[in-house]
Amino acid sequence: MSERILVINPNSTEAVTRGIDDAMAPLRMAGGPSIECMTLKEGPPGIQSQADVESVVQPISRTVSARDNDCAAFVIACFSDPGLHAAREATAKPVLGIAECGVLTAMTLGQRFGVIAILDRSIPRHLRYIRQMGVQDRFAGDRAIGLGVVELTDEDRTFSRMAEVGTELRKRDGADVLVMGCAGMARYRDRLQREVGVPVVEPTQAAVAMAIGQARLGWSG
Repeated sequence: MSERILVINPNSTEAVTRGIDDAMAPLRMAGGPSIECMTLKEGPPGIQSQADVESVVQPISRTVSARDNDCAAFVIACFSDPGLHAAREATAKPVLGIAECGVLTAMTLGQRFGVIAILDRSIPRHLRYIRQMGVQDRFAGDRAIGLGVVELTDEDRTFSRMAEVGTELRKRDGADVLVMGCAGMARYRDRLQREVGVPVVEPTQAAVAMAIGQARLGWSG
């Protein structure tokens, strides 16, 4: 079996992929699987609507099928987990979605998790997913920073809004652990955790950590 984890950024914004790749540094280790981060060229600049989610389902499945022979596991690096179930039908290897993994990881770090969304219109999709997962009792709230995926490259503006929203989730909603609701936020995790004072889960890191464990243990779908 190939010791490679393929992380698929379903949007076409290369800056997001670079941020994800940088966030993989703590998970790259001697003797461990290689971690490859790729951009889905067919994707929109950001996955910001249900139409965006549905537009990348087939391209993701095709990518998984094409790379099945040289990868041990796959991670879909978008908080909507687009195409997760279709991709799982395309391979017997583990396929992990960052929303599912981020939420599950958060519940090991605190009692009530809060989600930092990019846009208000992202929140209904998050709420549907949380209901599908059956974890509403552990959910504190979901608040948006009001910036689209491409705008997340404005570091000062993005971090300021994330700190404000993270503090609101902690103080007003009672969250004792936060989940970043977009892979494009990856570069801000360490700073945000220090600023807000509660654990912050970067969901692609959470998913890749699980993927490494599943690949090394020989688990398959």
